[in-house]
Amino acid sequence: MKVYGIPACTTVKKARAWLDRHGVDYTFVDFKKTPPERSQVKRWVDTLGWEQVLNRRGTTWRTLDPHEQARIKDANGAIDAMLARPTVIKRPVIETDDGLLIGFDEPEYAQRLRRGRPARAT
Repeated sequence: MKVYGIPACTTVKKARAWLDRHGVDYTFVDFKKTPPERSQVKRWVDTLGWEQVLNRRGTTWRTLDPHEQARIKDANGAIDAMLARPTVIKRPVIETDDGLLIGFDEPEYAQRLRRGRPARAT
């Protein structure tokens, strides 16, 4: 399982703490050190929808120029924006063998994530 995000994000911290407490094995990928590739973001958008993957509540979105925000009208525009500024992606994104999760929802984590060996971060 891979967990994508940024270490300073409060939601990522909550998610990682939950995974650690429940002994879920994962690899953490820091967007700032390893930005996602177009194929990854496209897969996330194809699975969840661009409106779900694009974080319009976060600081990065609020700092975008209003004209730039207005240009994001479809999946391609959203993907381009997320590649230009990965911190505008809702976090964390969790890829598992069984699917994809985004954000932190404790009941969903409890239902969908496997318990395993102790977590590790990279």
